[in-house]
Amino acid sequence: MKFSYVMLPDYPLEESLRAIKLADELGFYGCYAADETWHKDLWLLFAAAAKDTTNIRFGPSLSGVVLREPTLIAQAAATLDELTDGRAEVVLGSGNFGLLAQYDIDWARTKPLSRVKEGVQVLRTLLDDGAITFDGEFFKYHGLFTFARPVQEHLPVKIGSMRGPKSFEVAGEFSDGCHHALGYSRRAYEYGFEHFSAGAKRAGKNPDDLDFAAWVCTAIGRDSAAAKQAARSMVGIYASSMPHELLERNGVDPAELTPIVEAMNEGQLAKSIELTSPELADKLSIAGTPEEVTSKIKSELEGTGVNHVIAAITDASLVKAFTGQTVEGAATVDEQLRLLADEVMPNFR
Repeated sequence: MKFSYVMLPDYPLEESLRAIKLADELGFYGCYAADETWHKDLWLLFAAAAKDTTNIRFGPSLSGVVLREPTLIAQAAATLDELTDGRAEVVLGSGNFGLLAQYDIDWARTKPLSRVKEGVQVLRTLLDDGAITFDGEFFKYHGLFTFARPVQEHLPVKIGSMRGPKSFEVAGEFSDGCHHALGYSRRAYEYGFEHFSAGAKRAGKNPDDLDFAAWVCTAIGRDSAAAKQAARSMVGIYASSMPHELLERNGVDPAELTPIVEAMNEGQLAKSIELTSPELADKLSIAGTPEEVTSKIKSELEGTGVNHVIAAITDASLVKAFTGQTVEGAATVDEQLRLLADEVMPNFR
């Protein structure tokens, strides 16, 4: 099983660059970042990280094809691939619905899955051929070309999924893998992989050869209570974007999230954390000591089809930035990367 680090690029840039370099040295497969206006630009950050890293792969998780035009994603990915000597990849999606609302875009009217599927086709064509003529429902080009060419013969293009079943099937059929965000139960991953496999098999592909990743809110440390409190502080922020179907597959009644989301929408982040019970936080995160984190990955992810864990590391600095809350005793990003590499990853090799 591979392990990667996904960051919200909100730290001082020198801290982020140091963490990326450390993740590379520790043997993490990839480093991903959110491609959203709310955060610092991931493409510039990863370009800066390229010269001080050797093996770690880079890409957005995910880049939304509503706000970012897919040929521009292809251009950025190809350029990053050259800078890293073939270590770039892309995960596409429709984008964060909360962010789209701030652009006064009703996500339901964007035909999200159809747009993502067409976006994959556009990206694949421009990456492979360097030119595109295309007359689609969402994107149209006539003789568009680019000198931005990837080093890899086949730069991976994947899809981010949560609700299903169609999003998982489309990922298996038309892309190189699926990053399943915010699943925390065996039921959630077995469901996702079942539909991902169906799509892959329709295209004549072996699903076991593709990337099926678990993107999970993670906090790890020697102090179990502090790690779990750090995760608890962020659970509501992440869970507010989860569809009801996924909440139910995670063993959560969607009604339990209603007051938490309402408090968040009113800007009462402290209240939203107070309303997030430790039991709910435990269901919607992977947090605790290295032993506890290992145990949860084994019990809920291992053997479900997941072959890649993407740890969205939550530390005290991130909690403070988002919520204003202070979590005493929570491990730093660097400390968590080391704990994952030294005491969790060896159990899954």
